[in-house]
Amino acid sequence: MTAIEETTQTGLADRYGRVATDLRVSLTDRCNLRCTYCMPEEGLDWLAKPELLTDDEVIRLVSIAVTHLGVNEIRFTGGEPLLRRGLVGIVASTTQLSPRPEVSLTTNGIGLARQAQALKDAGLDRVNVSLDTIRPDTFKLLTRRDRASDVVAGLEAAQAAGLTPVKVNAVLMRGVNDAEAPELLEFCLDRGYELRFIEQMPLDAQHGWDRSTMITADEILETLSRRFALTPDDASKRGSAPAESFLVEGGPQTVGIIASVTRPFCGDCDRVRLTADGQVRDCLFARTESDLRTALRNGADDAELADRWRRAMRQKLPGHGINDPSFLQPSRPMSAIGG
Repeated sequence: MTAIEETTQTGLADRYGRVATDLRVSLTDRCNLRCTYCMPEEGLDWLAKPELLTDDEVIRLVSIAVTHLGVNEIRFTGGEPLLRRGLVGIVASTTQLSPRPEVSLTTNGIGLARQAQALKDAGLDRVNVSLDTIRPDTFKLLTRRDRASDVVAGLEAAQAAGLTPVKVNAVLMRGVNDAEAPELLEFCLDRGYELRFIEQMPLDAQHGWDRSTMITADEILETLSRRFALTPDDASKRGSAPAESFLVEGGPQTVGIIASVTRPFCGDCDRVRLTADGQVRDCLFARTESDLRTALRNGADDAELADRWRRAMRQKLPGHGINDPSFLQPSRPMSAIGG
């Protein structure tokens, strides 16, 4: 048995016993918002089109992940994935794979009102929509764009199309929207959306993240508890899920908190990332990447690409190291990595 034939018997396992079954696929590094915690107002130097994976290349690598490597969840991300012209076709091809993976989308919601039904018809299961505030003035301050109503319309369209559960992701910034957390939760509870607050992470292009100004999970809980009775959702099996779940007023509705910085969950991580230019990232905070695009374009077959992917995962570290004094922020910002 050759080395490749031997490794086809295993999935994306690392040296610490973790197996990646959740693939995050970035379809573009471009975005139509300029969130202050992500990128500068003028934007970034976007990847040139020849550097991006084509639709067929994305589909091929996703197919290898599912059929050769045991991946059972695919999340399409960006940048803003709704800006990818071939998105609906990519989703349709992915949902036709066997075994069929669960397929979701992380989006800022702008343009979702126009595409929600087409994505549902293509087989998309659900969406995660980023929304940090329901106040238009705060939204404009955070994103440098006056598009809050478009995001709200996108949420409504996603729910009407059956892309459920509709999940909302929110980042709180001190002195900007941190006091608005309870009203955002009430907005989501009233509409049946599942809200998850995410600690701000050091993934901004400006490298301006500062631990001392970050809103922590404990602070989020304290703020929410002034209006709502929150209790740990003991019935929820967290497993590798990043969010800690809390029952609101005894349930059944919940709110989640993703404490990536103060309560890291690296030991249970089951995620791997593929960037829009075909690089494997074994961790959101990885300082290195493994190139699949070059091998793919040089004629590598599926078995070789799968083996390269497995070897990439063997380099994964035990944790992201944010709390280590030697931690260095990755050179790529979140928009170029994929959430």
